[in-house]
Amino acid sequence: MSTTFTWSVAQLERETTDGYVFTAHYTVNANDDAYSAGAYGSIGLERPEGELIPFSELTEAQVIGWVQEKLGGEEKVAEIEAALQAQLDEQRQPTKSAGVPWAN
Repeated sequence: MSTTFTWSVAQLERETTDGYVFTAHYTVNANDDAYSAGAYGSIGLERPEGELIPFSELTEAQVIGWVQEKLGGEEKVAEIEAALQAQLDEQRQPTKSAGVPWAN
């Protein structure tokens, strides 16, 4: 089964005077058609040097790129996705259980 990872931007916080985005709230979802797992995070962004991209012209892909770069690039993205994959694997073949033997 192949897992699909989807990065999304849930919310942006910005300065109203010039549109500078200082915080991005993001989600990462993993889905393999049978199971799903997800993560949510927030990350602060530094003011870029030079001209700002107008807030109305930002794309989700641009912001996801900023988030992933700020998190640590491809290596950190791979770690996050591996952790979500581990959650899917645990759902598929659990290694832990709870209960009492006399309740059966």
